Amino acid sequence: MAEYETSDETLAAIAARHGVAAEQVRPLPEGVANRVFLLGDDLVLRIPRAERFLPDLVKEAAVIPVALRAGVRTAEVVAFDGTCSEVGVPYMVLTRTRGVDLTRLDPRSAGLAGVLRQVGRELAKLHRLSPPAPSARLGHAAASASSTPSALAAVPVDDGGADPWALTGRLVEEGWIDAEAGRWLGGWFDRLSAHLPANPPPALIHGDIAPQNLLVHSGTARLGGIVDWGDAAWADPAADFAKMPLECVPAMLDGYREETPAGAPAWEARVLWFHLAWALGRLAAPVPRPGERHWTAPPAGRLLGLLRFFASSPPAPWAELACPAASAQA
Repeated sequence: MAEYETSDETLAAIAARHGVAAEQVRPLPEGVANRVFLLGDDLVLRIPRAERFLPDLVKEAAVIPVALRAGVRTAEVVAFDGTCSEVGVPYMVLTRTRGVDLTRLDPRSAGLAGVLRQVGRELAKLHRLSPPAPSARLGHAAASASSTPSALAAVPVDDGGADPWALTGRLVEEGWIDAEAGRWLGGWFDRLSAHLPANPPPALIHGDIAPQNLLVHSGTARLGGIVDWGDAAWADPAADFAKMPLECVPAMLDGYREETPAGAPAWEARVLWFHLAWALGRLAAPVPRPGERHWTAPPAGRLLGLLRFFASSPPAPWAELACPAASAQA
């Protein structure tokens, strides 16, 4: 596996290209895919850790300008080299998004409900973008990565993951859950499926709307911006609500519906479907990830998130989506 070297010389060379002295290069919290540095006070440098992460950086270079044109709050791409031709490593330089990420502020706190509504409004803007027509895909090679959605023809299509009934059956067979729990979960998916659209139209999703990728002006509780677009995809837009703790989602959906007054029905059921299915998928791969900042990194994180949410008397219609008796009375 090819690793990209972020030596002091490499960092100094990139900084110099942007009028920043070497001593003004400072490390920032890193992600799984990228090493991140602050260049002076106004720029951020991202260098992929290894060659396998380069396609995500290329994707970000195409997606970010399109998201900006859609009105989404995010950083601007200042420079991008995906060929290693300039300093021996691929890199991207972005304008700095001010604020602290939500992992430091506890996104579940009541004081941040306004920020979560802002996140929902930003997602509504993004989700208005649909996949380019086939003719645009054919012309992708000549398309500009900063012009129209036709530049996003190479963005992958995400089908939503594994069949949850098959996944539940496998968990029973392998002994992760008992047969009665499997029947109960299968019934839950049956009830949720009755609320889901048959073929939800795909939209451009960020793919990693999570606390660490949402920057907030802590003094004013305003959203500074959304960062890290490496997981962008064409997918059911409900998936963009599935990496936030479930307690955050009602406020996010409130904001989303402010931008989409005719909003699609059954959003709660669609979001809960992803949370539950992905929680079971994580249970099937119970490898601890100590030190990671994402709330879903612990194998039981998602299941405990579901328990925490439904134990907190959630607003309608959430309780009805979890309780067969309440659903039957509705």
